[in-house]
Amino acid sequence: MGQRIDVNHLNVYYGDFHAVDDVNMVLEANKVTAFIGPSGCGKSTVLRTLNRMHETTPGARVEGQVLLEGQDLYAPDTDPVEVRRNVGMVFQRPNPFPTMSIRDNVLAGVKLNNKRISKSDADDLVEWALRGAALWKDVKDRLDKPGIGLSGGQQQRLCIARAVAVHPQVLLMDEPCSALDPISTLAVEDLIGELKDEFTIVIVTHNMQQAARVSDTTAFFNTQGSGKPGHLVEMGDTATIFSNPKSPETEGYISGHFG
Repeated sequence: MGQRIDVNHLNVYYGDFHAVDDVNMVLEANKVTAFIGPSGCGKSTVLRTLNRMHETTPGARVEGQVLLEGQDLYAPDTDPVEVRRNVGMVFQRPNPFPTMSIRDNVLAGVKLNNKRISKSDADDLVEWALRGAALWKDVKDRLDKPGIGLSGGQQQRLCIARAVAVHPQVLLMDEPCSALDPISTLAVEDLIGELKDEFTIVIVTHNMQQAARVSDTTAFFNTQGSGKPGHLVEMGDTATIFSNPKSPETEGYISGHFG
């Protein structure tokens, strides 16, 4: 099952640059939360703090709390590798490992975590993850072929299968459809709706229609201008944010006046 994330007074820095200012939010378990807002407003940065990917950038640091079911992901004794196992990530461009077969791509995260797994268990896991990513029927007869030989949309679903195979509690998606054609986008959107039964999902998207279609909750981020930190303007039920937002800033963005 998915787990809840509480973000308390999150401030994010790249060196001296204050990128995100004082974000407070609750990401509900087994719901899809969409982060929307103009470029440079910090939404992808906030997403990357939720599994400590942010700190892989030199000079990057975080202040504040990110709690996964009450456990502080930034506590001194918390292992970032364990965090990333529990909080999986799917990136903007599909990135299957080019030298690996479809099967080995799915198992890559499991093997990275030094999990010893029998062949029959591995077979079951590969099928489960590929079915979960709505890819099993397409690839079941060519599991030993390179993952890089799939279409863009299939590659992205393979990356989703790889992410879910380690059984995370949370799945982060950073504009997972921006490199895909409309049919592949629809397949991934349908998949997100199914996956939330098992995972808490957070998606960054530039596509407002997509946010409206796939998410239960929407968070709108904005910035006061170039060089100023991004901040959370408002967050709420998706239908309400799109039909009756509290903030004129949100209203302006959703109606296309800026961004």
